[in-house]
Amino acid sequence: MFKIGITGQSGFLGSHLYNTIALYPDKFIRIPFKDDFFQDISIFNEFVSQCDVIVHLAAVNRHNDPEIIYNTNIDLVKRLIESLDQTGHNPHIIFSSSIQEDFDTPYGRSKREGREILANWCHKKGSIFTGLIFPNIFGSFGNPYYNSFIATFCHQLTHSETPKIDADKKILLIYVAEAVKIIIDAILERDVNKEYRIVQTSDNYVSDILNVLNNYKSFYFEKGIFPELNDEFEHNLFNTFRSYINLKQHNPVKLILNNDERGSFIEAIKTNIGGQLSFSTTKPGITRGNHFHTRKIERFTVIKGKSRIQLRRIGTEEILDFYLSGDEPSYIDMPIWYTHNITNIGDEDLYTLFWVDEFFDKEDTDTYFEEV
Repeated sequence: MFKIGITGQSGFLGSHLYNTIALYPDKFIRIPFKDDFFQDISIFNEFVSQCDVIVHLAAVNRHNDPEIIYNTNIDLVKRLIESLDQTGHNPHIIFSSSIQEDFDTPYGRSKREGREILANWCHKKGSIFTGLIFPNIFGSFGNPYYNSFIATFCHQLTHSETPKIDADKKILLIYVAEAVKIIIDAILERDVNKEYRIVQTSDNYVSDILNVLNNYKSFYFEKGIFPELNDEFEHNLFNTFRSYINLKQHNPVKLILNNDERGSFIEAIKTNIGGQLSFSTTKPGITRGNHFHTRKIERFTVIKGKSRIQLRRIGTEEILDFYLSGDEPSYIDMPIWYTHNITNIGDEDLYTLFWVDEFFDKEDTDTYFEEV
């Protein structure tokens, strides 16, 4: 059992890592971290002294003053070392860097020099050090105009803005869940003083990525049709795109109800990617769900009865309530990393169609239970 602390826990990569290690309670214990710990050495020392592994992610990568980027990132490394010296504690240190090391920018220099400083300290103290040099990381919940151009494009396309390509070049990419897995593997392997240049899992021109995202906007965001996903990269890109949709404004999505002398008819789900469609009835007052997924694409379509669907993003407290009725058939798609449920709030059986993009596999369910 490893006690894991993550500086920069609230950031893009840090929050994904923090939430993911919670899925393995038999292997990891999370030691919570807040950014203001750096400002109080006694609190920081208490945090450091509890950790078997410290994943150092805290860094600034954008600022109007480039020197602030460099000085801040180096200072954060030095504060970590100061605390390690004061506590006499030698945990496994994992340092996340970037291929920006290859460029003579304040951020690139700060990551390269910060990695070298920590590596030298660990070598002198006999501590385990792992340096990970990542390509550009993308994924859900990244900050637009800060974490990546993909985050910016996704935000713009889902908020009535027009993306602009500044320089069309090939970008080396890795999905955030893939980066998290590499860090977790490093924690478990505990190799002494190793540094890795992580190979990208995809490389694409900026214009090609924007074309795919525009396709997602046209088919999915505007028409409700699940687009064709040709490979794992496109699957990850689609889940990334979906995370930028304003759920309160977008949901529930109404369907067209066609009535004639024979009865009624609706087109509930349109998809170019296959998957599995299920039908359920739910008794009055009964709740289904209270779980989340990290990769699955899923749609709930209510065709009869009255329901309340609730969503809450993992690691947050805000609960989103949506009310769907068979009198006005509609659907809600479940974003990854949102725990969700559906409750029959009517007096008759609730009829629901559940569609998911992959067959159910009891050996790999990608289903994690947590109350909304």
